[in-house]
Amino acid sequence: MTEPSENNTPSRRALLGWGGAGLALGAVAAGGAVAATRAGDDAEPAGTDTGAAIPFHGERQAGIATPVQDRLHFAAFDVRTEDRDAFVQMLKDWTEAARRMTAGQAVGDGAYGGLAEAPPDDTGEALGLKPSRLTLTIGFGPSFFDKFGERFGIADARPEALTELPKFAGDNLDRDRSGGDLCVQACADDPQVAVHAIRNLARIGFGKVVVRWSQLGFGKTSSTTPDAQTPRNLFGFKDGTRNISGTETDRLDRHVWVGEKDGPAWMTGGSYLVARRIRMHIETWDRTPLQEQEDIFGRSKGEGAPVGKAKERDKPFLKAMLPDAHVRLAHPDSNGGATILRRGYSFTDGTDGLGRLDAGLFFLAYQRDPRTGFVRIQRNLAKDALNEYIQHVGSALFAVPPGVRDKDDWWGSTLFGKEA
Repeated sequence: MTEPSENNTPSRRALLGWGGAGLALGAVAAGGAVAATRAGDDAEPAGTDTGAAIPFHGERQAGIATPVQDRLHFAAFDVRTEDRDAFVQMLKDWTEAARRMTAGQAVGDGAYGGLAEAPPDDTGEALGLKPSRLTLTIGFGPSFFDKFGERFGIADARPEALTELPKFAGDNLDRDRSGGDLCVQACADDPQVAVHAIRNLARIGFGKVVVRWSQLGFGKTSSTTPDAQTPRNLFGFKDGTRNISGTETDRLDRHVWVGEKDGPAWMTGGSYLVARRIRMHIETWDRTPLQEQEDIFGRSKGEGAPVGKAKERDKPFLKAMLPDAHVRLAHPDSNGGATILRRGYSFTDGTDGLGRLDAGLFFLAYQRDPRTGFVRIQRNLAKDALNEYIQHVGSALFAVPPGVRDKDDWWGSTLFGKEA
């Protein structure tokens, strides 16, 4: 919050309500603030044909440094089975289904043509649709190791970095929208393709896992592609200036991918995902003067230029911004160099029953270690002026293993062992 005036008159923000309502809109994009990027006339990135298929196999899981798609369906699952073999088989079945869906193919024998007396292998709503750059990314939560570490023989494999996130000032977390033993992030340029993917994985996992919560997203709020047009968040500001690019291998290695010395071995080449559902108080923001909005972010609303600069990509002079400006507090220079890769999406889920939009940012951030990434940044954002307009209402952390190397590999093989 901003400092009070000498006569202790409350700011217009306080008069409009929701004062001190939460924490930061989304921490920092690697090397820059959350609030900005390139101008609207930038060229679209190469290789973003909405009908294309993104390779499923690789050293890393797709959906992290991959060019960001337009739509999201994110699901967190709770594990129900206590049978290790059954769970591992489910991961193998999921992998095969993901392999086919990301290629634009039906699951198993498809949605029709099989035995009339049995349910089809595919639910069918993606029939005739292109792959739409679908990516599926899986992760394991802290609760998975809490509940099944001993039973599944993987207790010693729990990463030190996979600890529950601390409670941050202003959090108002809904337990029904937080946590989870597993997660699957489905990103695509067609929302029906993304929803189809999560639906079929949930169906395949029936009896072994159950959806704990899920989130649909639209309007990507950051880009991992150089020269991509900068997206805007629901506050109207460009979001994610200088986010780590998928081509910046040095920055990815330094800030995103788990190294051999980080431990444990099964996570080498993987990453850690922080997911936060951030409610935006749209109605209050929309009654805030433009100058105050720009002061809160520390950038202009049109160009996205930092205070005192002309262009969005100009290096910000942090001391020219107000002490509680979002950009100033989120910048790596204010956080010991802490940098994360962001893949967030906007959301709107109807109203809250009081006539206000239930809308905001579904914040997704990948990093090498959340303790030195998101946690450090978020703690510094406790005094962010933006907190009067937002509140973190959902939270989860997941360890995202490396990629599926070939047709004989499967999700989680580095954790459970090839022999499984």
